[in-house]
Amino acid sequence: MPRRSAPQPELTLPKGSFAIIFGVSLATAMGNTGLISVLPAIGRSIGIPDEMVVAIFSLSALLWAFSSPWWARASDRYGRKPLMIVGLSGFMVSMALCGVVVSAGLRHLAAPVVIFVLFLLARALFGLFGAASNPATQAYLAERTAPEKRTQAMASLAGAFGLGTVIGPFLAPLFILPIVGLAGPLFSFSLIALAMLVVVWRMLPDTPVPEEARRPRRPVVGGPREKPMWRDPRVTPFLIYGFVVASCQTAQAQTLGFLIIDKLQFSPAQAQGFIAIAMMFGAVAGLLAQWGIIRMFEMTPRQLLRWGVAVAALGNLVVALSPDYWTVVAGYAVSSLGFGLARPGFTAGASLAVSMGEQARAAGAIAAVNGINVVLAPLFMSLYRYMEAGPFLLSMVLLIGMGIYAFTNPQLRNAEPEPVSREAATMATIEKSDEGGAP
Repeated sequence: MPRRSAPQPELTLPKGSFAIIFGVSLATAMGNTGLISVLPAIGRSIGIPDEMVVAIFSLSALLWAFSSPWWARASDRYGRKPLMIVGLSGFMVSMALCGVVVSAGLRHLAAPVVIFVLFLLARALFGLFGAASNPATQAYLAERTAPEKRTQAMASLAGAFGLGTVIGPFLAPLFILPIVGLAGPLFSFSLIALAMLVVVWRMLPDTPVPEEARRPRRPVVGGPREKPMWRDPRVTPFLIYGFVVASCQTAQAQTLGFLIIDKLQFSPAQAQGFIAIAMMFGAVAGLLAQWGIIRMFEMTPRQLLRWGVAVAALGNLVVALSPDYWTVVAGYAVSSLGFGLARPGFTAGASLAVSMGEQARAAGAIAAVNGINVVLAPLFMSLYRYMEAGPFLLSMVLLIGMGIYAFTNPQLRNAEPEPVSREAATMATIEKSDEGGAP
C-alpha cells in the first residue's frame, strides 16, 4: 500500500499574538499621524519657516525607502520578533528625542534653524530604524496563517494602520499638557511605544523562522542584469501615476494644519483641536473608500485609477475655494476619499502587470514611491506662502493630468478589468500609513 504522508499541522496564529502585532502597528500609526497633526502648531510656535517644518519628514522618508528592503532581508535572517523590537525602539527613541528638541525650541534655548536641524536628525532615526518593524509584523503574520485565511488576517492587520490614523490626531491635543506643552504628544507616543516594546519582548512567542526563509538568495550568475522595476515599461506608468498621486496627498496633509491655523486666526495651540477633527474626517473617508466602496461595488483597477483622481481633484478644488473651516474639512474628506480609491488602483494595477515571481520587486518599487514623494512637500509649502489656495489648485491640476493619463496611457487604460482584491486594498492601506503619511 502507498505510504500516506503525515498531515501538515494547521497554521493558526493565536489571538493573543495577533493582538500584539496589531498593537505594534497601531502604536506606530498613532504616533506618526499624531505628529503630523501637531507639527504645524510646533513650527509656528518655535518660529521655524513653514517650508522647513514640512521638510522635517523628507530625510526620514528617504531613509525609510532605502532601508526597508534591507530590514526585510534582516528579518529573514534574524527573526521577526527581534526586528519588531528594533523598529519599536527606533520609533520610541526618535519620538522622545523629537520631544526634547521641541521642548528646547519652545523655550527658545536655541535658534529656530538649530532646532530644525536637530528635529530633522531626531526624526531621521525613525526612518532608519523604525522601518524594521513593518516587514517583520507582516512576515510574522503570514508565516503563521493558513493561505486560505491569510487575506482576512492581512486585512485585519491593515485595520491597525487605519485605526491609528483616526486615533492619533484625536489623542494628540489631549497630550498637550501644562508643563511640556506641544511636546507632550511626542513624549506620550514615545511612552506608548515603550509599553508596546515591553509587551512584545515579554509576551510575543519567538518561534524560529522557517529554514526556507533563512536561506540567502542565490545571486544570478551570467546572463543579462535584471532591469530595475522603475524602468520596466509594464510598471513605469503605474509608478508615475502613484508618485504624482502620493505627492499630492502628502502635500495636502502637511499643508492642512497651516491652512486651518490661518483660516481660524487662532494661536497654534488653540487651533490644534480643529486640526485633529479635520484629519479624523479625512482618515474616516479614506477607510470608507478602501474598506467599503471598493468592496461594495467591486471596482476594478482601471475604474479606481480614473475615479480616484477625479474625486481627489474635486476635493482639492473645494479646499482651495473654501470660505471657512468646515468647508476645508469637507473638501479634505472628499480628497481623502478620492486618494483612498486611487492608491489601491495603482497598487493593484502594478501587481497585476507583472508575474508572480516579480511581486516582491513591484511591491518594493511602490514602497519607494510612497517614501520619496515626501521630498516635494516643501515645494508645495513654498507655494502656500505666496498663495493660500496655490498648493490645492496645483494638486487639482496634477490630478486632472493623471486622470487624462489614465485614459490615454495603454498600460493604465488596459489595467486588468477585474475587481481589486482585498490584498491590494490592504497593501495600499499599509503602504499609505507607513510611507505616504508617516516617515
